[in-house]
Amino acid sequence: METKIIKLKDFEIGSDKLTILAGPCAAESMEILDETASGLKEITTRLGINFVFKSSFDKANRSSITSYRGPGMEKGLEMLQAIKDKYDLPIVTDIHTPDQAVPTAKVADIIQIPAFLCRQTDLLVAAAKTGKIVNIKKGQFLAPEQMGSLVKKVEDSGNNQILLTDRGCSFGYNNLVVDFRAIPIMQSFGYPVVFDATHSVQLPGAQGTCSGGDRRFVPTLAKAAMAAGANVLFFEVHPDPDKGLCDGPNMIALDKAEELFKICKEIFDLVRK
Repeated sequence: METKIIKLKDFEIGSDKLTILAGPCAAESMEILDETASGLKEITTRLGINFVFKSSFDKANRSSITSYRGPGMEKGLEMLQAIKDKYDLPIVTDIHTPDQAVPTAKVADIIQIPAFLCRQTDLLVAAAKTGKIVNIKKGQFLAPEQMGSLVKKVEDSGNNQILLTDRGCSFGYNNLVVDFRAIPIMQSFGYPVVFDATHSVQLPGAQGTCSGGDRRFVPTLAKAAMAAGANVLFFEVHPDPDKGLCDGPNMIALDKAEELFKICKEIFDLVRK
């Protein structure tokens, strides 16, 4: 099936131009959001890559009740709106409950469904009914073929602006593995496929009170996803990942982003020739 082109702002997702969703895991502070958004916009503009800024106002699925979750919906959306206005950037952020869909849609251009919540019908329907692009992250517990029923929930709710994201599958305890067959399988539903290169190196709950991860393998997986034909890449990026309050071990450093983005774009372009 031909992949549908999703129009956003002044560009197209799923076209012959690479799109990257990137930003800090959680909205820690305006300073970090500002530094990351500014740096990533410069990099993607220089490389000719479509860019959507990502950060979360709440990370509800944490290993510990004491883990940092974010500033909350009201404050977090204010922060994301400020970034959107200052840098003229589209925004992607997560929701966790159906009641968050409408207020989030006032700021976000893409509403993201977290992997662990991807089968929640009420959440999918609420996101779909906003009319915004809905990015469904495939649960680590699902086969890619099972994403078809989730696509249908959004379509049957009147929305055919859909992205599907792979972020690895559960592999034993505290580990994930990526099966790149998932990319063409999910593309068969007719929508662009995103590869989440940073959450795919996560080690869920591996540190007891928080998740671990190994960012050394982010470039390997990102380049492989481009070779496999993914339409979009997703990265969590931070000026100083080791000091990040959320998912630090998975995030890539802002000063390493350009080199990696450049290589990924070259592979993306080569595959499409």
